[in-house]
Amino acid sequence: MAGRAGRYPPEYREQPVELARAGRSPGSLAREFEPSEQTIRNWVRQADVDEGRRGDGLTTEARRELSRLKRDNKRLRVERDILKKAAA
Repeated sequence: MAGRAGRYPPEYREQPVELARAGRSPGSLAREFEPSEQTIRNWVRQADVDEGRRGDGLTTEARRELSRLKRDNKRLRVERDILKKAAA
């Protein structure tokens, strides 16, 4: 499963997150579930942000919206540049 971010479905992430919250170490979970210790720590942190337990990050929904807006902004800049060249 090598590749890009987001390769593990949310359903897969739930179990290691709950076990980590119950006191299991990220190291033992990494050996059992495959992702690295840091990945499991990141999942727990993101789940805490999404559920309002932490306030020091963007929720998953806010991250998606930010990505969408950046993509739209990039597309609009390209379109603007094309129109500038066509008008010149």
